Order: sequence, then C-alpha cells, then structure tokens
Amino acid sequence: MRVVIADDSVLLREGAVRILEEAGIEVVGQAGDGEDLLRKVRAHQPDVAIVDIRMPPTNTDEGLVAAETLRAELPEIGVLVLSQYVEESYAQRLMAGGAEGVGYLLKDRVADIDRFVDGVRRVAEGGSVLDPEVVSQMLGRRRPDGPLETLTPKEGEVLELMAEGQTNRAISEALTVTERAVERHVTAIFEKLGLSAGDGGHRRVLAVLAYVRDSAG
Repeated sequence: MRVVIADDSVLLREGAVRILEEAGIEVVGQAGDGEDLLRKVRAHQPDVAIVDIRMPPTNTDEGLVAAETLRAELPEIGVLVLSQYVEESYAQRLMAGGAEGVGYLLKDRVADIDRFVDGVRRVAEGGSVLDPEVVSQMLGRRRPDGPLETLTPKEGEVLELMAEGQTNRAISEALTVTERAVERHVTAIFEKLGLSAGDGGHRRVLAVLAYVRDSAG
C-alpha cells in the first residue's frame, strides 16, 4: 500500500510516517500544505491520501478543500482526514459525495497505532471510518422525526459501530453478542432505512450515509 501524507506539523507528520512504515505501508510523498498535497497525489497516485484539515496559509479548512478536490478528481484514491477537534460539519462535507474510501479521525487516534493503521487500511479498501467521538456527537443530535428513530436501541448501537468502520465480527465482540445476532440487526437496519437487496455491498455504506445525514438535521 502507498500513501501520501499532508500535515504542516513536521513532528506529527514524521511520527505518522514512522508508524505507517513500521506497519509495512509505503509513504511515497509528504506535504505541508494543500497545494503541495495535490501535486504529490497527482504525481504519485497513492492508494490513500492522509490529510490534516487545518493547513497554511489560513489554517482553516485548506486540507478539507484539498480532500474534496481529490475526491472529485481522483475518486479511486482513498482519503483519510485528520482533525484536531470534533467538527461534524467537516465529516459531513467529506462524505457528501459518498462514504466509499473515506475516513475522518481525530489526531489523537494516531497515537492509537492499531486503530490508526486499521483506519488507513479500511479506507484503502474502499471502506469508511468515522472517529468514535464524531459518531457519539452525531448520535446525540439526530432528529426526533428522522428515520433513525425507527431503530431499536441495539440497532442504534450496531449502526454506530458500523459508522466507525467496524466489521460484524468486531461489532459482535464489542457488544458481547453473537455474530449471527449482529447480522440480524444489520439486516433490520437495512430494511428500516429502505435499503433494498439490489443495493448490494454498498448498503453498509449507504446506511452510514443515512446516519450522517439524519444526524445533521
């Protein structure tokens, strides 16, 4: 797997590079701002671009703008955005065009090496990853009349873990239930959110998008 990483903090960037390389992931480019990131990604065509949201010159949303550009221009490349704080609107913007190959994690997760590396791999494989803190805030703000209100408390827990990018096996371990029980909950979630069998393997991603959009209301 090949990645390009962009962060104006050399210390954090070098730390992330070391973690990735020790995990067998090749870092083919580093950037300190959004424009440099776009140049490096276009040149190297990596599997994943890891992007800090706040970068020079204004340190507002340059990284997110660059990520949106990459999503539109090179949709086959996964994008994992890192943020210092929980900013739901940024997660929603990032996933506006679809959740495949997209991740949003807090920078603190870089210190959790297994979760960080797992997030990079999930995004490279076309999955989606949302930071647990972001998911928690969204869950607390969902609309009282939204489709998620039809879910049972257990189905809500399952969907929350799905939004974090967890597999059925990981969900079963987290909730201390059988994997078959998780499968039943996932099926019920799909039915209640109106996702038909024709949606195929993308139903999981569509469910996560429904979660994000409903929570944004």
